[in-house]
Amino acid sequence: QAQLLESGGGSVQAGGSLRLSCAAGESTDNSAYMAWFRQAPGKGREGVAAVESDGTRRYSDSVKDRFTISRSYAKNTLYLQMNNLKPEDTAMYYCAADRSPAVRLDPLRAENYRELWGQGTMVTVSS
Repeated sequence: QAQLLESGGGSVQAGGSLRLSCAAGESTDNSAYMAWFRQAPGKGREGVAAVESDGTRRYSDSVKDRFTISRSYAKNTLYLQMNNLKPEDTAMYYCAADRSPAVRLDPLRAENYRELWGQGTMVTVSS
């Protein structure tokens, strides 16, 4: 059964680092687009980073140069390395996957991901 399971969240001080992981089930298609989103309390879901099957990466302006998305096809796992964390990065982080070519129109748009979503992992950054 296709599924996504995030891990790696936690509490850190500003300037710290965390690495999130998103383990995909064996049946998750390696050709899928995969992405990280986040949702802070009282706010909408925001696209953070996305990676296409050809390795093309996209980042939101708010995390560019601080976060790095990567993908291990051997382990069927998506990662998000987060450095120089700021209090405004505090949110629930979700990974998502979708095979539709329509995702390419805007890989950081949550509504484009309809196939798979994880349950989320919480990241809290204190000042």
